[in-house]
Amino acid sequence: MSILRAAPSFEMMDAMPATLEQPPASETATPRAVFILRFVSTIALWSIALLIAFSGYEILVWLLISVFGLIALLEFYRMLDHRGLPNFKVTGLICGGIMLAGSFHYFSTIGPAGSYDFEIAVLLFFLLTMFARQMFARLRHAEPLETMAYTLFGLLYVLWLFNFTTKILYLTPRASSGVVTGQFYCLYLIAVTKFSDMGAYLTGSAIGRHLMVPQISARKTWEGFFGALAFALFCSLLLFKLMPGHLSMLTWTHATALGLLLGFAAVIGDLAESILKRSTDVKDSGNLLPGIGGALDLIDSLLFTAPLLYFYLRLVIRVS
Repeated sequence: MSILRAAPSFEMMDAMPATLEQPPASETATPRAVFILRFVSTIALWSIALLIAFSGYEILVWLLISVFGLIALLEFYRMLDHRGLPNFKVTGLICGGIMLAGSFHYFSTIGPAGSYDFEIAVLLFFLLTMFARQMFARLRHAEPLETMAYTLFGLLYVLWLFNFTTKILYLTPRASSGVVTGQFYCLYLIAVTKFSDMGAYLTGSAIGRHLMVPQISARKTWEGFFGALAFALFCSLLLFKLMPGHLSMLTWTHATALGLLLGFAAVIGDLAESILKRSTDVKDSGNLLPGIGGALDLIDSLLFTAPLLYFYLRLVIRVS
């Protein structure tokens, strides 16, 4: 591993865990073994997610979102460390945790307007904190600017985008009993997104021949892209057919449009993380999930599909 450049903060780690290093070619698992591990991990995660979603405890849904979001943000900062890029990871994680907790509180008790104001306040506090930190750090050319830019980008890219899942949870009106109904749209979001990922993987592995963006990924193919759209569309229509009462804000037209849009956004989200991996020279963001990688590897597609679904519900269907 290359020696890391000195950083203006104690938050830079001196050494990185082996999970970020490229494995030797001899230790690379076969495609069949990877698929089995990924399938087992996916089943286990879905079981946990379904139990939490139908438990009736809103706090558990928020905890699930927060745990994966904060772990993913930590993995992002560690990827920067692996490349020797300066960042304030502790400051970013603290502000991220405050943002998640505040959004949950305001959305569950006050409404969207209060949550939006709180997010802006957190980002303002975050910027002031980073500038204050740099005032007491030794200046080295553009490093202070890089440190603040990398830290802020991680907060926005990982947590701010992923936090739209919390917003979806509280976007639809509560039931007459006071129970939230947005968990069904969260499950719809996750299912369509993951079906898109699965469609891209299976189709690309089976018949993929034409590389999509070889400068970013040597495995993504156009066949996998259209497979992702087909699987996402199928999942969207199937869920609407099976749960019309729980997805009452949708119609067949909306389900069709969202299937294609979410499938497309999922592919872009996966490619976006591929850019980060190539830029920081890592294979996986971590080893939290066998066959999948780290938390960021798991939610990378959701970082783009969650905001898209939220704004589609708000601006197209006009849910308020």
